[in-house]
Amino acid sequence: MKRFARYALPYKRFFIFGPILIFCGAFGEVLLPRMAAELINSAVAGAQAQSLLSAGLPMFGVALFFAASTLAGNQLSTRASIHFSADVRKDAFAKIQSFSFPDLDRFQTGALVTRLTSDAAQLQQFTMQLLRMGIRCPTHLIGAVIMAFSMNIQLALVMLLLLPAMALSTFLIVRKALPRFKVMQERLDEINAKVSESISNVRLVKSLSREEYESSRFGDCAESLGSASLDANRVMLLQRLSMTFCMNAATIAVLWAGGAMGTMKAGDLAAFVGYVTQMLTSLMLFSNMLLTSSRAIVSAKRITEVLDSSGECDPENSSLSVANGSVEFKDITFRHQKGSLKPALEDLSLVIEPGQTVGLVGSAGSGKSTLAHMIPGLLNPDSGQALVDGKDILTYSLKGLRSAACVVLQSSILFSGTIAENLAWGKEGASMEEMRAAAHAAQADLFIDELPEGYETMLSQGGVNLSGGQRQRLCLARAILRSPKIIILDDAASAVDTVTEANIRRNLSSALPGATRVIIAQRIASVKDADKIFVLENGRLAGAGTHDELFESCGIYRDICMTQV
Repeated sequence: MKRFARYALPYKRFFIFGPILIFCGAFGEVLLPRMAAELINSAVAGAQAQSLLSAGLPMFGVALFFAASTLAGNQLSTRASIHFSADVRKDAFAKIQSFSFPDLDRFQTGALVTRLTSDAAQLQQFTMQLLRMGIRCPTHLIGAVIMAFSMNIQLALVMLLLLPAMALSTFLIVRKALPRFKVMQERLDEINAKVSESISNVRLVKSLSREEYESSRFGDCAESLGSASLDANRVMLLQRLSMTFCMNAATIAVLWAGGAMGTMKAGDLAAFVGYVTQMLTSLMLFSNMLLTSSRAIVSAKRITEVLDSSGECDPENSSLSVANGSVEFKDITFRHQKGSLKPALEDLSLVIEPGQTVGLVGSAGSGKSTLAHMIPGLLNPDSGQALVDGKDILTYSLKGLRSAACVVLQSSILFSGTIAENLAWGKEGASMEEMRAAAHAAQADLFIDELPEGYETMLSQGGVNLSGGQRQRLCLARAILRSPKIIILDDAASAVDTVTEANIRRNLSSALPGATRVIIAQRIASVKDADKIFVLENGRLAGAGTHDELFESCGIYRDICMTQV
């Protein structure tokens, strides 16, 4: 929890003045029972209405002033906790944006959503309670004990007898609550992950008629979360019951003992009961805060896991820029999971000259995409070097490297918004003429111009209201708009017909003159005319050359060609 203290510094005026005002309000509430006792005693003694009014008005003024202090303090505390949690969310989201691919593999999408929403909300709730109850409860408790002892020492001792029992029960309950809240948050992770997965793949679910199966799986997750929530809430209920019992027992004991003494005035006895109520209520609220803290501790640890993730290595101060787009791999070895016996790439070396069009082919899992993703620094080798323009990719700033080396993935990723807004991801502030030129090069204008609203057509999340080939062409246009020195097409035209794909390859030469083009493909026709083709097998380089050279010299390449005849 200590690392979160820095988030309070920008709002220290709220964190300072809020508790001060709450303390003033709580101090006034401690004074009120004593003032009320004098008023009751005067009334019982038969005081005149005028004297009662004179005694009551100051009491009303004190109550009004301290109520205003409490209200203002609560408002400042609320603002402090909201700003605090908002900054935690911002930093956690920024860290997620900097995650490396291995970091993204560690966390489920649903788990990250829970950390940014539910866990951050738990920290906000605890911060607000700490600023309010963390000041109010000790003030009430200490003040009530002092006032009680000043009024009647014997009755105060009777009241204090229950404190050890309440403290012990609170300690035991909080200790039981901590693991239960942890399980509950984990179950919430699971249900968020399930919702995210099901909604994003709802069309596949419908196409395979698996609605009942998915509903059953979600029902299992919901029941699991419900069971965990009930288990945690049983502990909270037990805490409330124990505190209510202690409060009622203390009140009965004080009334019985005070009545047995026979010497206390009615007003004093009423005030004493008021102080008993204040003291026990403050203990109950403090125990509630401890329960909230147990949930907040779990949430803080989960958010810390995100904030402490290594993220990507980014030398932001690097002034290096990509000039010509040459690429070289020297003795590259890479494992997707540390400790894996079989590397995805092993001792692989190859050179791509600037402006070349090269193809990467091989069977599924041969390492083609893994190798290509090292060029823009999406993956870093375990050993060896990946060089761009003769310089290690680790010496470039990520922004500088990725503005020059652009990857177009097979899984076409589009965002909700207009077609123009999606294209603008490639180049912020691009003109409509630039967008049209990029769309023409990617053959996307063929369908955009047929849409009623053209480039202002709204896309659903993921672009699901377009066909697979249309989405791929939009992603290609977005990459072309970026004017990269190196463009990597990772099976980026797999959903496009062969004629359109041939037109796209031809247009790339004029749209990106001098750019280095790396084409990963399953279809030999996609790379047949490349300047050089590299064949990968089991993470190693199995052959390199032109189509004709490889057909004669590389059995793996020849077998791939023969299967596509």
